[in-house]
Amino acid sequence: MNNNETMPERIIQEYVPGKQITLAHIIANPNPDLYEKLGVLDTTDPIGIITLTPAESTIIAGDIAVKSGDVKVAFLDRFSGSLFLIGRIDDLETSLQSVLDYFENRLKFSVTMITRS
Repeated sequence: MNNNETMPERIIQEYVPGKQITLAHIIANPNPDLYEKLGVLDTTDPIGIITLTPAESTIIAGDIAVKSGDVKVAFLDRFSGSLFLIGRIDDLETSLQSVLDYFENRLKFSVTMITRS
């Protein structure tokens, strides 16, 4: 390159996942379209949602959730850190709280509170 040409700007982006649960939410009365998008057509139960980083920790969260309440895993993505659960509201609350407690107290994650809509 000669002196009159400029070098292209170079940007380096880096993703550094923290140990955190960023969302724990219960949808009490989901729109029926949500079930179809999740591929769950045989229920009208509430939906619980958890997002975690690192994403692989979603596997642990799913295991704790199903052992803590009468909930089913509707979707688990170990690459994005998304976990969707189906069950009654009280079971979802129990399962979500068990996940939050375990991750905060045993794994030393930063956790959020459970929200509801």
